[in-house]
Amino acid sequence: MRLAEQAGLHDAVNDRVRLPTDKGANPAGKVATIVAGMLAGADSIDDLDIARHGGMRPLFTSVYAPSTLGSFLRTFTHGHVRQLQAAARDTLIGLAGRAPILAGAGVLTFVDVDSMLRRVYGKQKQGIGFGHTKVGGYNVYLRGYNPLVATISTPLSAPVIAATRLRSGNAGSARGAASMIAEAITTARSCGAAGEIVVRADSAFYAKTVISCCRRRGVRFSVTTRIDAKIRVACDSITDDQWVDIKYPQAVWDEDAGRWISDAQIAETTYTAFAGTRHAVTARLIVRRIRRDDPAQIPGQEELVPTYRYHAVFTDSPFTLVQAEAQHRAHAIIEQVNADLIAGPLAHLPSGRFSANNAWLTCAAIAHNLTRTAGHLAAGAYATARPATIRTRIINIAARIAHRARTIHLHLPDHWPWAAGFDNLFTAVHTTPG
Repeated sequence: MRLAEQAGLHDAVNDRVRLPTDKGANPAGKVATIVAGMLAGADSIDDLDIARHGGMRPLFTSVYAPSTLGSFLRTFTHGHVRQLQAAARDTLIGLAGRAPILAGAGVLTFVDVDSMLRRVYGKQKQGIGFGHTKVGGYNVYLRGYNPLVATISTPLSAPVIAATRLRSGNAGSARGAASMIAEAITTARSCGAAGEIVVRADSAFYAKTVISCCRRRGVRFSVTTRIDAKIRVACDSITDDQWVDIKYPQAVWDEDAGRWISDAQIAETTYTAFAGTRHAVTARLIVRRIRRDDPAQIPGQEELVPTYRYHAVFTDSPFTLVQAEAQHRAHAIIEQVNADLIAGPLAHLPSGRFSANNAWLTCAAIAHNLTRTAGHLAAGAYATARPATIRTRIINIAARIAHRARTIHLHLPDHWPWAAGFDNLFTAVHTTPG
């Protein structure tokens, strides 16, 4: 929380957020309490009481009760949530100036966008709807919300959350994506992304608005396309000599042939998307194909005409074929961010009010970015560790409080295997006397 204060969280919330009535008083302290509870593992409003249990009161001031925080969240409207999101962006910019959370952003930065369905069980919650998701490989419809998340990362750093938006469960994945991508690009540049910026997304975001937004903002795009009739014709037009074997997961290197033995091959062609409209864009179509083998096939007897499964990426990336294709596959890194949120604050969306849940989502993004920055300051493997690991080893620590000479001393565990990381973090954020 000292790191949050140094990054400007309290000042940003005080400057940006203006809530009515006495329930909106001191928004900085209340937001800080919510974020502190999330950092410690809270995933509901009642769990926020973790910030004031045991000996926490002597260490932290202005810690509010869960009932007060619940009333505070229910005061939010859409406009107030936008104010809180602006404060979250200011805090991320402050964190980027405090620690190297985006190392290498001066050369290459990735902006990833993705949506996820968070199931809820209360039928009276505002804004819920039945959305599509996969459970155990099956397509199902579940009642819930559909959060949209945009992250910023580099080849040298783990992703941080640049923007969030809560939507109804039945909202299309690309709904509101263009405007949120524009916000994420602005935030990325404010965080030091002076080099090439590549926006990555899956096929749900293959839309005119998304591509046009990237073009207007002067950034590159790399978007998975749906395999429709036009895309399949473009894939079939690639000749056999254009396909290149790539080092795919579990591929084997053949010394005699001097190539990778793998089912995956890549090639590229030129393709015009949205042809016949004012949004027509001509760029590269990178295609990855995987051979479909018949499991009942007799060994040594290959099929007369092999069949393939295609995966196409529409991009204007300036990198080589192999680099551009590998970079797009790395878009899956945002799934880890979604998993971290689900394993933490987004295990529940606790309120019956839609705007309160939207504010909760924004606070979850702030907590994620604080945890990621703390990992960088703790150094070592913590820079890329999962937030759950950082929470277990550095945040949730049993300590005995002692008062001596009007100062507070924390007696930490003996023979503690992760003491070095905590000491690095404490030293980095501790204010130098005088």
